[in-house]
Amino acid sequence: MPDADSLRELCLSFPGATENLQWGESLCFKVRGKIFAIVDLSEGNLCPITLKCAPEQFHELLEIEGISQAPYVGRYRWVLLETSNVLPSTELEALIRQSYDLVVAKAPKKKAVRKKTPSERRAGKAKILNRRGRGDR
Repeated sequence: MPDADSLRELCLSFPGATENLQWGESLCFKVRGKIFAIVDLSEGNLCPITLKCAPEQFHELLEIEGISQAPYVGRYRWVLLETSNVLPSTELEALIRQSYDLVVAKAPKKKAVRKKTPSERRAGKAKILNRRGRGDR
């Protein structure tokens, strides 16, 4: 029976996963700035959890008592588990992993920021000054 602490530990074990409190007491787990799981802490220890699921699994999960289409994002195949014990622990962990994998596959990869060399900085500054008509002063 996974509680809020074990869900948090699992979600943060994924590479690049972060957490933040959003929308009141909703603990959002993100990867590359995109949410992959939401745990509602206001409901106690056996808290509701919202996850993204695979298209082929979406309707199958909705047939299980205690699982419904998630408000606002259900059309994107997100499900809401009324409590974290709706499914056996191993199945819930697999769903969280799947949600992470689905989100990370679509999340934008951050571009590596390359520092400009001093000559590139001077050239860029000269272009800006020339555009403003100040290059000759």
